[in-house]
Amino acid sequence: MKDQTKIIAALLVGAAAGAALGLLLAPDSGERLRGDIAEYVDELVGSAKDKAQSTMNDLKEYGSNAVDKAKSKFSDQVEEAKDYGNSSVNDAKSKVKATANDMNNSIQQA
Repeated sequence: MKDQTKIIAALLVGAAAGAALGLLLAPDSGERLRGDIAEYVDELVGSAKDKAQSTMNDLKEYGSNAVDKAKSKFSDQVEEAKDYGNSSVNDAKSKVKATANDMNNSIQQA
């Protein structure tokens, strides 16, 4: 993502420099030339702002999706741990009951 941003920024700067140079070399009056340059720079700044806003929105969406995935994964792991804990407790209860029953039977037979 950073490489794309650098490339876009370089293209915008290059385009601005080329346009400014073209305007400076064009046979226009000074006032009109300054107006044309100001207008072009305003358009360029607006375009850069739009691109920055779009990139920021994309990053926010990506971050939100990553957080949602992490929450989902964590929730799944918690549920698995609960299930494992519950089955372990139930197994232990069964073993204790079986042992108690075996001891009770042994005592009654003696």
